[in-house]
Amino acid sequence: MQYVSTRAIGAASSQSPQQFCDILLGGLAPDGGLYLPTEYPQVTGAELDAWRKLSYADLAFEILKKFATDIPEADLKALAEKTYTADVYRNARAGEAAADITPLRVLEEGNGKKLVLQALSNGPTLAFKDMAMQLLGNLFEYALARKDAQLNIFGATSGDTGSAAEYAMRGKKGIKVFMLSPHKKMSAFQTAQMFSLQDPNIFNIAVEGVFDDCQDMVKAVSNDLPFKAKQKIGTVNSINWARVVAQVVYYFRGYLAATTSNDQKVSFTVPSGNFGNICAGHIARMMGLPIDKLVVATNENDVLDEFFRTGIYRVRKSAETYHTSSPSMDISKASNFERFIFDLVGRDSERTRALFTKVETHGGFDLSGYPGSDGDEFTKVAQYGFKSGKSTHDDRLNTIRDVADDYGIVIDTHTADGIKVAKENLEPGVTMIVLETALAAKFNETILEALGQDAERPAGFENIEALPQRFVVMQADVEKMKDYIASNTGL
Repeated sequence: MQYVSTRAIGAASSQSPQQFCDILLGGLAPDGGLYLPTEYPQVTGAELDAWRKLSYADLAFEILKKFATDIPEADLKALAEKTYTADVYRNARAGEAAADITPLRVLEEGNGKKLVLQALSNGPTLAFKDMAMQLLGNLFEYALARKDAQLNIFGATSGDTGSAAEYAMRGKKGIKVFMLSPHKKMSAFQTAQMFSLQDPNIFNIAVEGVFDDCQDMVKAVSNDLPFKAKQKIGTVNSINWARVVAQVVYYFRGYLAATTSNDQKVSFTVPSGNFGNICAGHIARMMGLPIDKLVVATNENDVLDEFFRTGIYRVRKSAETYHTSSPSMDISKASNFERFIFDLVGRDSERTRALFTKVETHGGFDLSGYPGSDGDEFTKVAQYGFKSGKSTHDDRLNTIRDVADDYGIVIDTHTADGIKVAKENLEPGVTMIVLETALAAKFNETILEALGQDAERPAGFENIEALPQRFVVMQADVEKMKDYIASNTGL
């Protein structure tokens, strides 16, 4: 399997296709694009039948080996088995089997409609990001050991990516982590999870601004190729291809657990701000997984919802980005969106480059097909199964209350956005699976507002906010950030 940049396919490209391990430790391609396989591997009905009987680790191996063809299969299998264990994913709710890793729970069923929640938050940081990040940590360590190399991870988080990355990388040989987060814009629990880590290879930087300011600095550093090479910079953000591939696995797992035969279809509703999680669903669908609809659920920062309703992709400025009670989706520039647009425009790299250059120069593009628009590709979106919806703070409160009353479970604010939008898109005969974002304890401020009581916390997290915190506060200044990184890498 070979990989190319979304901006470098065709005769004009000077970049040769790369292998999986060549792009594993990086993020953006040298031309500023994102990596995708030259073609999506296809899954047969016979494979789906055989995969129904597999453990999560074995399923992960079967899918990963289609993408990581340059890693010996025995090594890849060992990495999957090391990652996906009941010991690592031990925070299952009452009634859930930890060995299932991503168990399903039927919320409601009737009139031919079925609503299901897929638990993805049983890992060490109680968020779906653990599903990919734990594998990424093991892959990084494996790849670095083969080369006797060092990696300095530079990433940005709106909440859960940071803690998931840091917990996956802490203590890993040859790895340091520099993680940006928007100052005072995460929940108290999320902040404590990251900033309480005292490991010497972890550096937390609170940026005065919003998540998009953090993300822009990661991209700016990634695009400074001499600095990136000298400081051995890699990324764990969702632009990292290996992380997206790891997320593809739980779409297959959810489908196989929710169906009994391959002629059945399911839909997925995915809370999304950066388009990474649902991009994995798009890839699973392109591989042949029988997915009917992929429903994007946004909060008040509704850039993606606006696009899937109108064809207009309009990035908001920092001052227009709302700080909400589902803060991990407080994003107005979706990093992974370029991967889908690349497919939407027929894998035309020149067209993709032009559109995302316009994002930087004009703040967006318009594919609606109306006079004066940038093109008419929006008519093709339906072929890829995408729909969308939006949820507000009041919607979240009401959904959290309803789910607690009706189903007896307490969900987090992002999952509430997903369930609210999922209910608006239920169809007879097609099971709707909502991907859980995190456990409710991570957003206790809103749970308390909705239910009048604290969310239950897994053992070991009871007093996390009281732990000593270690972090620095910095301005959104790329040059000062590069100076800080260089002074702490030892290179």
